[in-house]
Amino acid sequence: MGRSRGGLTTGIHAVTDANGLPIRLAITSGETHDTVPAKELLSGLQNGQLILAGKAYDADWIRQQIEDQGAAPDIPSKANRKWKACFSAVLCKDRNLVERFFNKLKFFRRIATRFDKLGSTFMAMIKLASIRIWLRAYESRA
Repeated sequence: MGRSRGGLTTGIHAVTDANGLPIRLAITSGETHDTVPAKELLSGLQNGQLILAGKAYDADWIRQQIEDQGAAPDIPSKANRKWKACFSAVLCKDRNLVERFFNKLKFFRRIATRFDKLGSTFMAMIKLASIRIWLRAYESRA
């Protein structure tokens, strides 16, 4: 895991469904770029899915991987990019569901303060918290 002045830092990466519930999760050290776990997280997409992502995921190989699986990327282009991709700002507003998921994760004190030293135990706690988030979502619908 990466080191900062405060101690270990970790990046949590997630793929969520249309309701903001987690489907795939990954962690990286804090200084690792967001595109590193993208290949693993974006594998197994279904035909016709729409993938909303932030500017950090604006790479030709990520767009190609999404399109090769039959899905459609809606990723805003970086400011320094010469070729600007087609992008819908209206659809991009739904990306806040991912941010809401991360906000729900931060309610779990053990995740917010990162008590775990090992990445494997930290990931296990993230998965347990994700299960609780799934259960709460279905409990409120019943």
